[in-house]
Amino acid sequence: MKDSLKNNSLLIDLYELTMAQSYFIYRPGAYATFELFVRNMGPQRSYLVAAGLEDIMDYIKNLRFSNEQISYLKRQRLFSGRFLKYLRNFRFKGDVWALAEGTLFFANEPVIRVTANIIEAQILESFCLNTINLQTVVASKAARVVLAAQGRGVYDFALRRTQGRDAAIKAARSSYIAGCKGTSNVLAGLLYGIPIVGTMAHSFVMAFKSEIESFRAYSNVFPDKTTLLVDTYNTRKGIENAIEVAQELKGKGHKLAGIRLDSADLAGLSRMARRMLDAAGLQFVKIFASGNLDEYKIHGLLKRKANIDNFGVGTNMGVSPDAPYLDVIYKLSEIGQDDGRFLPTMKLSRGKVTYPGRKQVFRIKDGRGRYLQDVLGLKNEKVKGEPLLKKVVSKGRIIYNAPALEELRKRTAYNLACLPDKYKQVYPRQGYPVIISPALKNLTLTLSRDLERRQAAH
Repeated sequence: MKDSLKNNSLLIDLYELTMAQSYFIYRPGAYATFELFVRNMGPQRSYLVAAGLEDIMDYIKNLRFSNEQISYLKRQRLFSGRFLKYLRNFRFKGDVWALAEGTLFFANEPVIRVTANIIEAQILESFCLNTINLQTVVASKAARVVLAAQGRGVYDFALRRTQGRDAAIKAARSSYIAGCKGTSNVLAGLLYGIPIVGTMAHSFVMAFKSEIESFRAYSNVFPDKTTLLVDTYNTRKGIENAIEVAQELKGKGHKLAGIRLDSADLAGLSRMARRMLDAAGLQFVKIFASGNLDEYKIHGLLKRKANIDNFGVGTNMGVSPDAPYLDVIYKLSEIGQDDGRFLPTMKLSRGKVTYPGRKQVFRIKDGRGRYLQDVLGLKNEKVKGEPLLKKVVSKGRIIYNAPALEELRKRTAYNLACLPDKYKQVYPRQGYPVIISPALKNLTLTLSRDLERRQAAH
């Protein structure tokens, strides 16, 4: 059991293995192309931020079925000895194309394209969907929060409310890529080198006989890294106590880092706090706000002239309650034939039609580098614009060089800067244009008619 907690190879849906065994019997040499994309982006989402590719590369690199896992599958009495032997020697040997992490993308644009033996391509499905779903949801939400903060600092406080250990770690990474300045999650800090931040809890203040006693205790231990939580009892009095402690620190050659507001009228209290701090000669003390914040509340606070320097955002960023999942799917777009040719295919279900063939996303920019529109076209089609899908796995070999996290932050910031402001509003009024190329339109129309005729004939 311990081995399989570390080895993610069985983090797949059962039907992928049952289909794989059927392919093993009836189409063992067939190749196919699958594409992962988002059908609908969700409420108020006018762009998405790609995240999770690094974990997918690690999964492909280490995709091996252990003896423990093979024994477990054998006990299910679903799989033949020959198929289990195949899994025991399984290696991914196909090609993968993907959007770089930090790339902005839109509905129906492939994030990942896999061309491989159909069994290998099928086995990647669930891990890819799970990984892209979670990390892109959080990165996209965090990007909205960061933009709403208008240059003020945003910090990830989501550890306590995310759905489990792995989600908390990936949420910290994804939000940092999207522009957050740090996290309260110490393990994420260790794993990824993200700056870690923290203040104090109300329980710390309540553990002492008086508020000012708790402030002095904390600041004596951390004289240059103290942010005091001032709203446990009475916020005005809390600010006064913080000012007193700040003056004591100042007299010893230290500086109070900040105060934190966590409840009530954050806009009004922040303006009052700034006046009181400035009047005491403490212009350097920052005002930190938290308390069920998200991009909508931050937008509202700044419209009301809130005097806040930094925001701690937890639940609403880590679980993205207004859009907690993506309509992300992994669909077959072409199937190999015995003669080596690939034939495009598509789904015709009403409301769930997919585009056929091996596709590429082409981004068109103006003379200043600002994004004008995307074109969704066929892979080898001659289309104006920059092709966004890059090859990351070649014949099973990882050729993707994972950038440092700071590079991913810069890439996301650059991409967001290139997207016109009208698409970045908290309440966007229009969507970014994604055009279907003439060749893809023609293939879709021709193939849909052909598929309908074929199904009717049988």
